[in-house]
Amino acid sequence: MKIQRTIRSYVSFMGMAFLMVIATSSCRKLEKQEGPVQLSGIYPHLAMFDKQAECGTGAVVPWAGRLWTLTYSPHFPFGSESNKLYSITPELERTIHPESIGGTPANRMIHRESEQLFIGPYAVDDTGGVRAIPYDRMPGRPTGNARHLTDPENKIYYASMEEGFYEVDVHNLSVNTLYKDGNLLVREDSLEDLDSPILPGYHGKGFYSGQGRLVYSNNGERSDLALERSDIESGCLAEWQDSTWNVVRRDQFTEVTGPGGIYGNDNPAEDPIWSIGWDHRSLILMMLDDGEWHSYRLPKASHCYDGAHGWNTEWPRIRDIDEDDLMMTMHGTFWRFPESFSAGNTSGIAPRSTYLKVIADFCRWNDQIVMACDDAAKSVFQNTRKIKNEAAAPGQSQSNLWFVEPNQLDNFGPPLGRGAVWLEDDLEAGEVSEPYLFNGYSHRMIHLAHESDDTVSFRLDIDQKGTGNWNPMKIIEVPPHGYRWHVFDERRKAQWIRITTDVPVPSATAWFHYSGKDARSKKPASIFKGLSNRSAENKSGAILWALGNNQRKLGLAATKQEGGETKTLGYYELDSTLTLTKQEDQEMLRRVKKAAPKENNIRVDEASIIIRGENAGKQYRLPKRNSEYYPDTSLGWPRIAREVVTERDLMNCGGTFYEVPSRMAGGIGRMRPVATHNFHIYDFVSYRGLLVMSGVSEEDQADNPHVITSEYGNCAVWAGALDDLWKMGKPRGVGGPWKNEPVEAGEPSDPYLMTGYDNKEMLLKHDAEDTVTFRVEVDINGNGLWKTYGIFNVRPEKSFEHSFPEGFSAYWVRVRANSDCQATAWFTYN
Repeated sequence: MKIQRTIRSYVSFMGMAFLMVIATSSCRKLEKQEGPVQLSGIYPHLAMFDKQAECGTGAVVPWAGRLWTLTYSPHFPFGSESNKLYSITPELERTIHPESIGGTPANRMIHRESEQLFIGPYAVDDTGGVRAIPYDRMPGRPTGNARHLTDPENKIYYASMEEGFYEVDVHNLSVNTLYKDGNLLVREDSLEDLDSPILPGYHGKGFYSGQGRLVYSNNGERSDLALERSDIESGCLAEWQDSTWNVVRRDQFTEVTGPGGIYGNDNPAEDPIWSIGWDHRSLILMMLDDGEWHSYRLPKASHCYDGAHGWNTEWPRIRDIDEDDLMMTMHGTFWRFPESFSAGNTSGIAPRSTYLKVIADFCRWNDQIVMACDDAAKSVFQNTRKIKNEAAAPGQSQSNLWFVEPNQLDNFGPPLGRGAVWLEDDLEAGEVSEPYLFNGYSHRMIHLAHESDDTVSFRLDIDQKGTGNWNPMKIIEVPPHGYRWHVFDERRKAQWIRITTDVPVPSATAWFHYSGKDARSKKPASIFKGLSNRSAENKSGAILWALGNNQRKLGLAATKQEGGETKTLGYYELDSTLTLTKQEDQEMLRRVKKAAPKENNIRVDEASIIIRGENAGKQYRLPKRNSEYYPDTSLGWPRIAREVVTERDLMNCGGTFYEVPSRMAGGIGRMRPVATHNFHIYDFVSYRGLLVMSGVSEEDQADNPHVITSEYGNCAVWAGALDDLWKMGKPRGVGGPWKNEPVEAGEPSDPYLMTGYDNKEMLLKHDAEDTVTFRVEVDINGNGLWKTYGIFNVRPEKSFEHSFPEGFSAYWVRVRANSDCQATAWFTYN
């Protein structure tokens, strides 16, 4: 089953109107575009806004010759005024449908027999006619649809996030309530709070039917502890069969689907059902085949989606994009997912690339992949940290669609995967781990540890073809209370790996680090031409803030450095046509200035960049772009961190952009580098789905549509997609925890970042008169699980150099010396 492709078209009256707007001197860099203004596949005029704490995009579906999408606010089970149902023509003309009743919808299903699209609380017929199911008839936050088990021609199921389950007649939209939604029960005083009335866990996500049952997932927990720790019991996958609910697994799950996708399975009695989820160890893939559940584990590229509350994931999906394989989005990876995935054939799951956007749905339309994103939320929810200015949160929530060419899906960030089958788990004798993905990565390694009083043998087996035939690969002996690491041969091919021990093992850990080959250049792509660097004599900068009160513009408090002097330029606004215009509005200028970057929120010493203030006040160190690096403050103290997609931060520090999870998802301890650059970027912000950056040189801007200048060229910004940052330059850096630093015997250094870099080298030296023994330790899970990588003896007046094996990785590295001395521990990532 494939989604029918439609003919791609660009020219329309709306497109011509946009051409007329952009062919002006105030936006001269865009004058060569045809059709509506777009940068990196983001069309500003398609941005969606609401008046609530968040404006997510819940679903996107091609139907009746148009593209249909809708927005949601965080918790509106009885509807909302400002969230809408939209349809878009092939010419990118958009309609806001008057039948819109808002709410928090993310469900979508095409019902073949009645030729209707069900999206949110709406039924859309094959001519584009819209009917709405009122929330007083079907309350809740609709999260999924499923084909009916006994009358699929005439009825479908709806499920809400708070366990409301309904039968809906597809003809007259009458509703039969099977289980009341939790929000309604609270309103009726039948339930004290929103703790799930039927199942453990909270925050419903996926819903599907087949093999005589309904399958439903939730991905969170309602407790104070869930706001503090990500390793508690949370979420569940459940099935309803013979009018009885049963919990399949007590972990956090999102998508539930099958080969039939949004249509439902063609052969529901026999086709498999899949569900993707996670715990604090790794991703979990569940499959129902022939009435039996099977489980598998996959690595995480990003930890930003973690958190026991379940808020950070939005709606990961497995969906047909009219290619040989389906596509899955989960924890920051675009995955190949075979439509044939079943108990007898588990081969073919592999990473394509990694991404930064938060994607709630996607589809293929007009030969492009359209992503429904969750971009700028007015509320930062729990994503606070001391290095940010919280007044910089946008004045109005907004999101947009992102259009990419299919071949781009393989060319964003390089594959990265981290995760475990066991994490300080007590094992029984003969216990076999769940299969863990082995396919699709160039570099693979494993960290093994335990707390047994005896040596433990870990036997590693592989399933080479995904047929369930396991063959022994290696036995790794780990000494009492010990640790071993192993890098796998790149030539070893297999689909899955599993681990077995023959004896009971207390506190066993088996943590994998994977990566793909990073073939990126150190040179930035030409789209960044015009961004300033330290040597630029004349450059403009601006504090950036997305305006509130439904103004739907970006405000700029602009400055300019010219001839060594910095002067203020006043207040500017950027609008939906990407026209940058000066305004005389002192009140707005004052408000925008309140969003200024927080000053002196990092420290820089001779060794590295120092960040502190979260994870119990821990101090972390990051690489410098080069050893001479120091923040360029010629335009003011630059922005270090800001939320540019919901519930995670983008950090620009030391010449490198990083993705940083919220504190509840691991925080700085589980950050990852994105790209290293030589630019002086003063500020950055999310606006209409675009990443906008200030810090533009007056030179070298020509012919770059990503540089937007005001009339007369006084003020300028750069704009593009967040995931353009992957093209800015391969991550690299130098530094360490010590540089000629007095150290005390046995005291560990600050943690220094290691994950996400390749070609890692280390230099150790000291000033002691005797040999000094350095213990190099690595944090293998990003949460303080430190293990000894190696012990190195360094003689007086000598330096010791060491290259880490290709493929070796950990989150952080630190060093101890066995005697008081002045020491250097220096790392070079090339």
